[in-house]
Amino acid sequence: QVQLVESGGGLVQPGGSLRLSCAVSGAIFSISAMGWYRQAPGKQREDVAQITRGGDTNYADSVKGRFTISRDNAKNTVALQMSSLKADDTAVYYCYFVNGPTRYDSWGQGTQVTVSS
Repeated sequence: QVQLVESGGGLVQPGGSLRLSCAVSGAIFSISAMGWYRQAPGKQREDVAQITRGGDTNYADSVKGRFTISRDNAKNTVALQMSSLKADDTAVYYCYFVNGPTRYDSWGQGTQVTVSS
């Protein structure tokens, strides 16, 4: 059974940093892209960052220059280093992976990031 487990969220002051991690486990033959999206109350879901198996990255304009995505292909893990955090970054963060033509979004609880003074 495939599982995605996120960790690393918390409460941080504006301007602070956090590192999120996600581990994918289960019977997966080949993961191509991995990424993060977020959901804030009253806002549309937003794809935040994506990284391919080869290391090519893509970021939402709202986080470009502040967030860095990385992955460990051998361990099927993906991380999101977030810095210069703003109140607008407050959301529940989820990870996903792409296997073949299908994207698998996390069906867990995600990890809460709250940016507040």
